[in-house]
This record gives sequence, C-alpha cells and structure tokens, in this order.
Amino acid sequence: MERRVSTTPTQPRLDWSEASVLVTGGTGSFGNKFVEMMLRTYHPRRLVVFSRDELKQSEMMTRFRDPSLRFFVGDVRDRDRLERAMHGVDIVLHAAALKQIPACEYNPFEAIQTNVIGAENVISAAIDQGVKRVIAISTDKACRPVNLYGATKLCAEKLFVQGNAYGYGRGTVFSAVRYGNVIGSRGSVIPLFAAQRASGAVTVTDPGMTRFWIRLEQGVAFAIRCAEIMRGGEIFVPKIPSGRILDLAEAVAPGCKVEFIGIRPGEKLHEVLIAEEESRQVIEFEDMFMLEPIYPSWAFAGREGGKRPGGGFHYSSDTNTRWLSADEMRGMVRD
Repeated sequence: MERRVSTTPTQPRLDWSEASVLVTGGTGSFGNKFVEMMLRTYHPRRLVVFSRDELKQSEMMTRFRDPSLRFFVGDVRDRDRLERAMHGVDIVLHAAALKQIPACEYNPFEAIQTNVIGAENVISAAIDQGVKRVIAISTDKACRPVNLYGATKLCAEKLFVQGNAYGYGRGTVFSAVRYGNVIGSRGSVIPLFAAQRASGAVTVTDPGMTRFWIRLEQGVAFAIRCAEIMRGGEIFVPKIPSGRILDLAEAVAPGCKVEFIGIRPGEKLHEVLIAEEESRQVIEFEDMFMLEPIYPSWAFAGREGGKRPGGGFHYSSDTNTRWLSADEMRGMVRD
C-alpha cells in the first residue's frame, strides 16, 4: 500500500522584494544560478554577492547589470569582512565551500578553515549584524562521511543547527539544506565524460555505482523555498531521483567504450541522504524530508503534520523508489 504523507510544511511567504539578501560563494555554480533566479523572479531590494573571485564578479556585473546587485570581494575565513558585508542584510544563503574531495584530502586544514571555521564566521557575523534568516547549503557527503570534505560539511551542519542556541533569542535563525549531486555544477562528472567522448572511451569507477541527482535550478529553488518555511534548526532534504553512473555515461557519451577504473579513495558506491541513525529525527512530507534538531536548547517550534517514518528508516541512492530513466537522464544532461 502506498504511504500517504502530508503536503509540504508551509509558512507565510517571504516578501523578497523588501529583503536585503546575501549569498556567500556567490560566483560559484549555486551563486550564479541563485542570482539569476532572484533577479528574474523575486526582485530583492538588495542582492549582495560575496566571494573571493574578483574576475567572476566582474563577469557577473556585465552579465546581469541590475541596480540591486552589490559585490563584495571577501573570504568566509575573514569574519570582519563578513560583518561588513552583512550590515543591513536580512537573509543569507551560505554556499561558499571547498568541495573537491582530492583537494580537501591533500589540503585538510584549508578545507577546515573554509568549511568549518568559515561556517562559524558566517554564524557569528549573522548574529552580530542582526540577520534574520541564514540557510546553509550542505551535501549528501555529510551523511556518514568517508572523506574530509564530508566530515567538514557534517561539522558545518552541526554548527548551523546549534547556532540557533545563540541566535534564536536575538532574532537570527539557522537551518540547512542537504541534497545530492548537482547536474551542471562545477566539479560534476559530466564535463569529464564530455571531454572523453572524442576519444571513444569514458572512465567509470564502478558499474554498480549510484547517485542522487538534482538539477542546479531545482537545488536553488529548493534552498529558496526552505528559506521561506524555515523556523530554525531544521535540515531539509528533498525527495529526488537516483541514477546509475553507467546510465549517465551513456547519456553523455552514447556508444563510447566504458573502462572501469575502480572506486577512488574517499568515494562511496552509493550515497546516503538520511542515515538510519537519523531516522527518529525525520518528518516526511510529500516532496521532502525534514530532520529535527537533536538538542534543541532554544524554543524549537516543531512542525505540524507530516509523517514520522520511525526507527530503521534511511534514504539511500541504491534503495530509492524513484529512478531516472535513460530518456530522463539524457534530458537532464541536455538542459
């Protein structure tokens, strides 16, 4: 029998047109798409792009040419610069991160400086500057991490959830979104397969490997939506399809020979978005899951509706109930 779950939790819609919004990592894949969608649909009063890359900021200035845009060159490692950038800001989307797994393994403290200490700097600056809502972009790698990148993102999730213990009474709330591989983002395997296509052969780590997949625009839209419904302390997980790496390789490089090279250090055969150990925190809605905080020392309001899957539940890419067909995979790649 099909499980019946309540619709998505709702909250009064934010009036983005009256808000001053800041996105860290604003020149990355997420940041670019976020700025595009904000300007196209939501029209914030002010939109601040915070990043280290002045060249990409210059390119974004040329591309968007919108009077609401502001650009701050800065690093999330620099708390003073964050405080200056967040002055008068209402909503922060935190997307800045070091996310390449080999680079994080080779430069471990650099990953910690950006992904963990940088997260704490964002939290402290937001509280001190009176920001109302902060939502952090996390990853499936944070669930049962097997590499340093995932471990740093798990730490960041914990920091943002517990940031409510400090910020809640001062009007600042924190939540996070956790989702899977983003098609079209920097570091995606798709450009690798596309580059290998001309040679007639593509390299795949393991024939059984599966991943969660989400389009970049879907991921940004989900983060925006969660910023609207957040109360502070939640981790939001979208219900998204799984796909086999072999099918993705065929979609990008049809007819090419496949060479299997083995799983790389720090990789998993299958990704997990919700671990069994987290099952008692989970509330299921029609198109998302929500993880409640473990230690809500602040006045966590909880949620109405939804279904509690209970102990033993987990959400893994290999046992997912929704799978991308070959046609859907090709469509996602074309988009």
